[in-house]
Amino acid sequence: MIYGVSELSFSSTVKNELCRINISDRYIMLAELAAVVRISGHVKVFSSNEINLRITTENAALARKVFLIIKDLYGINAEMIIRRSPKLKKHVIYILILTCSKGLKKILDDINIVCECEVYKTVKHLPYTTMLKRKSYKKAYLRGAFLAAGSMSDPEKTYHLEIISHSLDLANELNDLINEFNLNSKIIKRKCNYVVYLKEGENIVDLLNIVGAHSALLNLENVRILKDMRNSVNRIVNCETANLQKMVEASVRQVKNIMYIKENLGFEKLPENLRDIAELRLEYSDSNLKELGEMLTPSLGKSGVNHRLRKLDNIADNIRNMKGEL
Repeated sequence: MIYGVSELSFSSTVKNELCRINISDRYIMLAELAAVVRISGHVKVFSSNEINLRITTENAALARKVFLIIKDLYGINAEMIIRRSPKLKKHVIYILILTCSKGLKKILDDINIVCECEVYKTVKHLPYTTMLKRKSYKKAYLRGAFLAAGSMSDPEKTYHLEIISHSLDLANELNDLINEFNLNSKIIKRKCNYVVYLKEGENIVDLLNIVGAHSALLNLENVRILKDMRNSVNRIVNCETANLQKMVEASVRQVKNIMYIKENLGFEKLPENLRDIAELRLEYSDSNLKELGEMLTPSLGKSGVNHRLRKLDNIADNIRNMKGEL
């Protein structure tokens, strides 16, 4: 089964970084290998003496890593086949093949995959994460799982990390392991597969840290900071735009009402304090309340100016009401 590796540049960057991690602990290597084989390997049983494992990937670094882990742990060389994908983009795909004659039975035993050959020729994935006694082994298993079947969206667009499994049991096992680190992953079904996914940027950053993708983590954090800054600026601009729109609409209404008062009542019938603010508003229609208040003698605060302008609005409405224009 092939899971897209190169479909997203950020995914490829993360995976290439993870493949460069040097490991000497055999149990950590085994945990990585277990995740790769259990999640993306295809085991086929022909008979008790004929069992075949295929691991297919488009990532050359992962193919090399799995090849070397098998060689280091078991002293055997997997058969490597390189061919063009039948898909439209014609990616190069790498197929690693192991058979019983090349020590496959020992590998499957170590990673809790059981093949029943007598009647139904079935393959069972027994629980494995209980064998991950140390946190470093759990991290290695998650690293292998992401390498095998994981992908990330471009963080410039959205935050989304997922790992695909063909089996609900394997997806549940992986989901439980991720949530041991309090990352709040979830599972959805997509066609015939099960997807373990994270949506929160902070949780994705934490998972990258757990699996050892520290450079990718820093790149993601930089993107998050820039996006947060852009969002903050946009919120401020939108708020300022809304406030400016309200101020313009209020000024237009006030000028309209003051002109109506002037034409139908006359400023000479207004109290001096209202006449002063009316004349200022007509002359300085673009000024805000604070600026109008500072032009008065004595000066007046924003709330005082607003109070007088509202009085003028009420006077204009009363005149319209008396004339039957409301």
